[in-house]
Amino acid sequence: QVRVVESGGGLVQAGGSLRLSCAASGSIFTTHAVGWYRQAPGNEREQVATITSSAITNYADSVKGRFTISRDNVKSTVYLQMNSLKPEDTAVYYCYVAGVNGSNRPFGSWGQGTQVTVSS
Repeated sequence: QVRVVESGGGLVQAGGSLRLSCAASGSIFTTHAVGWYRQAPGNEREQVATITSSAITNYADSVKGRFTISRDNVKSTVYLQMNSLKPEDTAVYYCYVAGVNGSNRPFGSWGQGTQVTVSS
């Protein structure tokens, strides 16, 4: 079983910064890709940023130039640095980890989410 835990959310003023962390633990053989997603009230969950095992990144147009996704393979942690935050970035942010577990089976696991609130 793979457990995914997000942290680092909070309340920040517009223009401020936050860094989210996503830590995966459990029976993991390898991680292929990790993605950050967000869901605001009344909206569908949307992809924010992804990073592959070879550190190839992809961003939603709405966050390009403001958010940076990175990974620390030693710590099995992925970060989302969020700068120049806007009120429309307010949402619950979720981390999704995809890979192969210790039983050599593919897995995909979501974290419980962390709230980010940006005040104007």
